[in-house]
Amino acid sequence: MSVMLVIDRVYMSIFIFIVKLFGRTPEKCYKWEPMPEEDIELGSSEFPAVLIQIPMYNEKEVYKLSIGAACGLSWPSDRIIIQVLDDSTDPTIKEMVEKECKRWENKGLNIRYETRIDRKGYKAGALKEGMQRSYVKHSEFVAIFDADFQPQPDFLLRAIPFLLHNPQIALVQARWTFVNSDECLLTRMQEMSLNYHFDFEQEGGSACSAFFGFNGTAGVWRISAIDDAGGWKDRTTVEDMDLAVRATLRGWKFVFLPELKVKSELPSTLKAFRYQQHRWSCGPTNLFRKMVMDIIRNKNVSPMKKFYVIYNFFLVRKIVCHAINFMVYCMILPATSLVPQVQMPKWATVYIPLTVTFLNAIATPRSFYLVIFWVLFENVMSLHRTKACFIGLWEAKRANEWVVTEKLGQMLKNANGIRATKKPSISISERLHLHDIWVGAYLLFCGGINVAYGNDHQYIFLFTQAMAFFTVGFGFVGTNVPNS
Repeated sequence: MSVMLVIDRVYMSIFIFIVKLFGRTPEKCYKWEPMPEEDIELGSSEFPAVLIQIPMYNEKEVYKLSIGAACGLSWPSDRIIIQVLDDSTDPTIKEMVEKECKRWENKGLNIRYETRIDRKGYKAGALKEGMQRSYVKHSEFVAIFDADFQPQPDFLLRAIPFLLHNPQIALVQARWTFVNSDECLLTRMQEMSLNYHFDFEQEGGSACSAFFGFNGTAGVWRISAIDDAGGWKDRTTVEDMDLAVRATLRGWKFVFLPELKVKSELPSTLKAFRYQQHRWSCGPTNLFRKMVMDIIRNKNVSPMKKFYVIYNFFLVRKIVCHAINFMVYCMILPATSLVPQVQMPKWATVYIPLTVTFLNAIATPRSFYLVIFWVLFENVMSLHRTKACFIGLWEAKRANEWVVTEKLGQMLKNANGIRATKKPSISISERLHLHDIWVGAYLLFCGGINVAYGNDHQYIFLFTQAMAFFTVGFGFVGTNVPNS
């Protein structure tokens, strides 16, 4: 498993280096022409009709961001429909969102406020129902933005030409940037992981196989490709990845645009981050369980692409990378202190971890000095990600749990010079995470044994990692905010 992981990381890094060296930008690999200026006589007929979908759920802090950004997109007003899909359960918030939509409608924007009786299918259900509205049938493309995402005005002008001039492309995915990455150590760690995801996994997948997992937001789909792939399905908590895999099995291609960036907000509370990571780790393995045989039997794509999807995309990046961190560095390696007859090879304990760490760190050079903290934090989170992976594979309890990631509106607060609200006193029950504390105690015990009987100084790592587990276990990570 260690070898599988490091080969994938090195291979992807070399591939990205070659792409950068030869300047193989998406504009050079695919036909791209700028959109024409609106002609007084012809009007906007050369511009395709575009639907903007903004799914949201009780987004009190950030609903204005995405609505305002969508209404500010540069596109002919008669060729764009903005659809706010509000699944909020709070009547006050629903009223606030509807008023915001009315405000923009009074300015001449074609914006529709849509609600549902229930939240069946969660986000996938909302997107699917929104696509069934009669006024959508003339739209060719659909852009999706979560409630905390803020696209620049030229977003459609830069993305749509790829779809317009390349009929084989189904999806154009933009890169995320993070407005609150400096909020706390938790957000800095997330920035390092997500930068690697976008700069290597997403861009590499786009360049080498025209496939990657849709990120669920900040992307533009060809509506005919969505229909061809079977539409939105709610069978897992990663409806975006589900659609992407089914579309690629139908022969569609995806393009990732690293220079097209959309502002977003990282979860800055430990609770929100843990729920998000559970969904991001459990959903892919549950989808893999449901689709692996469909991928193997598929006849529309090449064997190499099927191998890439099964091996690189699912097996290595969604299962092995989580399991190896927890099983080796948090369980097996500490256990060697209890059984001195067992010796772990240096390539597994030193060389491979250093290689993987370096490749991740170069994606965020400004945070290179935090790389040790990042390694310790990733090992802690590997406990929860590995647990979620197996929940998804076995389709056990919580496999279909959907908790919307809490947003604090830091984009607006940072603009106004306001920091996150601190809450110095939180109940013990809210702070304690027993699984992390038990693993921390195990590492502390193994470290003590290594001090007494070992001669390899392994206790330095064990004690440090134990402190990381205790820090998370007692809730001293991220910002603390009132529950309201």
